[in-house]
Amino acid sequence: MEILNVLAAAAASYAFGAIWYMTLARPWMAAANVEVGPDGRPTNSDDKVPYLVAAGTALVVAGMMRHIFELGGIDTIGKGLVAGLGLGLFIASPWIAANNAFGGRPFRLTLIDGGYATIGCVIIGLVLAAF
Repeated sequence: MEILNVLAAAAASYAFGAIWYMTLARPWMAAANVEVGPDGRPTNSDDKVPYLVAAGTALVVAGMMRHIFELGGIDTIGKGLVAGLGLGLFIASPWIAANNAFGGRPFRLTLIDGGYATIGCVIIGLVLAAF
């Protein structure tokens, strides 16, 4: 059941993102210029939309990666790791870098968000190839 693989890969990437951004919350909020309340949390922290968008994008990325893996014959954990790394590092992260550069955002934000995109794609690649 390929849909289960995609769901598992998306969930694993999403869970990693939660850990990544909780760990890097302060530097990310500073670099992204996120408005913070008196409690030190983002003022929109009760808004569910960003979390739903993050879950949806993880699902879309995992689904497309599964399609790419199928077409490319990526069927081992090693190939899944390398393909995920390549997609994250050479497809997703450069778009993030360009967007941040045009937006005048600090390079630190690019490293944080690009790091998530890269490692998230590696995790998706590993999960997809493992099953």
